[in-house]
Amino acid sequence: MVVQLLAQPLRRPPNKPSMGAGFTATRKVGGAVVRNRCKRRLREAARQLLPDLGRPGFDYVFIARQGTAERPWPRLLDDVKSALIRLAAEDGAPGPGYKSAAGRSTPSPFPKLPSPPSD
Repeated sequence: MVVQLLAQPLRRPPNKPSMGAGFTATRKVGGAVVRNRCKRRLREAARQLLPDLGRPGFDYVFIARQGTAERPWPRLLDDVKSALIRLAAEDGAPGPGYKSAAGRSTPSPFPKLPSPPSD
């Protein structure tokens, strides 16, 4: 199971930050029944944990991996909880390539290296 954090674009009123959640499972996880079971389990884990551990103003994407359907419920909750805690500890700045509301990429946080001298 993977959880990704994305800063919300400026389309929502700034005085009412909210959280969004999305759930996905690829065919590699299994057939439709298994994929739907994975998403139901992740949806319930998010319902229980996001109100306390989520950050308003961000969207969360939960990606099911193989084993999500069979993982014991307490361990799956613990996995989601640790992922949300780890994401909350980060600074929350959008990563390189994040598209702002105007459609422009934000500047990269990595310094631009000087080009090598030509001979």
